[in-house]
Amino acid sequence: MTHKIIFKEESYKIVGAFFEIYKEKGNGFLEAVYQQCLKLEFQNQGIPFLEKPALDLFYKGVKLEKSYEPDFVCYGKIIVELKAVKNLANEHRAQVINYLKATNMRLGLLANFGHYPKLEYERLLN
Repeated sequence: MTHKIIFKEESYKIVGAFFEIYKEKGNGFLEAVYQQCLKLEFQNQGIPFLEKPALDLFYKGVKLEKSYEPDFVCYGKIIVELKAVKNLANEHRAQVINYLKATNMRLGLLANFGHYPKLEYERLLN
C-alpha cells in the first residue's frame, strides 16, 4: 500500500526554508530570531504565509473568546510551528496536533532550531 504525501511540493519548499535558515544561523538563538528569519525567507522564496494569525476556537459550536496564534500558516493550509529547544517533546507535538484539530487543517510542520548538530523537524497530520 502506497501512502500519498499530502501537500508534498508546498511542504518541501517550507522545509527547504527551514534548512536555509539553519545553514545561515545555526542553533542557539531565541525562537523570535528564527521567526523573523523565516518570515524573511518565506518572502524571499515567494511562499505565501500569514504570521501569527489569530485563529478562532469553538466549543460545541460556540466561538470562544480565546483564540490561538500558530507561528505561521502557509499556503492557507499548513500550520508551521517553531521551537528553539534542545529536543522536541511530546508537548510540542500535542500543541501542533491541537492546532490542526481546532482548525480542521491536515498538515502541521514542527521545526526545532535549537537542536544540535542539525535541524530537527517533523510532519504532523490531523
